Amino acid sequence: MPSTVPQLNRRRFLLGVAAASVLAACGSSDGDTGSSGGDTGSSDGDAGSSPVPSGSGRVNDAGSSPVADGRYVLVQRFPQDVQEVGTQRLPVSLASADGGLIQDGPPALSAVVTDVDGQALGEPITAVRRDVAPGPYYAFRTEITDAGVFYLVVDGGPEQGAAFQVMDAGTVAVPGPGDALPPFDTPTIEDPRGVDPVCTRDPEPCPFHDLTLSEALESGKGVVYLIGTPAFCQTGTCAPALESIIDIADDYADRYVFVHAEVYTDDTATVPAPAIEAAGLTYEPALFVTDADGIVVERLDAVWNRDELVETLDRI
Repeated sequence: MPSTVPQLNRRRFLLGVAAASVLAACGSSDGDTGSSGGDTGSSDGDAGSSPVPSGSGRVNDAGSSPVADGRYVLVQRFPQDVQEVGTQRLPVSLASADGGLIQDGPPALSAVVTDVDGQALGEPITAVRRDVAPGPYYAFRTEITDAGVFYLVVDGGPEQGAAFQVMDAGTVAVPGPGDALPPFDTPTIEDPRGVDPVCTRDPEPCPFHDLTLSEALESGKGVVYLIGTPAFCQTGTCAPALESIIDIADDYADRYVFVHAEVYTDDTATVPAPAIEAAGLTYEPALFVTDADGIVVERLDAVWNRDELVETLDRI
């Protein structure tokens, strides 16, 4: 892991794919479906189309503007600039021409990954539809062995596909599979460490604020660590993500310790909490799953549902 963490006000995703709230990206009624994922130029502005003024400190939700050309508008639900060589998880949603997320898409989709020249890398891959608020998603998984720019070309979606970049190992600030999850004294109910509220879940805090992340990593169990804000998540995915963890936590209590950290220091949602910088995040939500030695085995970005979470924990 590099020793430096990107400044939060940088908030830029590569490839010209603007990171934005999925709800904002899909809520437009004017039919504008955003820029094509084929644009591989660097973005010069702050990522996202959030109404929050520049410099406010708001953290970007993972996601992007939709790209179109095919039968479906394709909405990327994964952040850019945080993927390293290895297994890639690429969740996408489908939207209609007017920008609304499609709630009854096909049970499964096929796709291919291509290089910048349009050459397919390996065989087609498939992903099943996973239902969760605010709309279903398809989490494609593929193995990428070299750094570079690639395209996820989904059947029925844009002809060129959705662009994504894979970085060299050791160049991404956010801990990923194979990295040690750095210990950090996350706020607890007993010691909020300047974060108020400690948990924005309504009507009551979640049960994952008794131990710090540092204490959890010393427990001899695996750790499930969520960074996300149920109350202020622009994409609306943080609350269902947290609820999915609450649903299954008791079933995995013998194997995992669960910890949640909020994104902001208070309910103005303008100042990022220290947990954000400690993890190198410029997006939310993010879920880190470690083994008993504190090594990240899986990282789920942006969106997941209960079924995918259970599959992940069982696989580990």
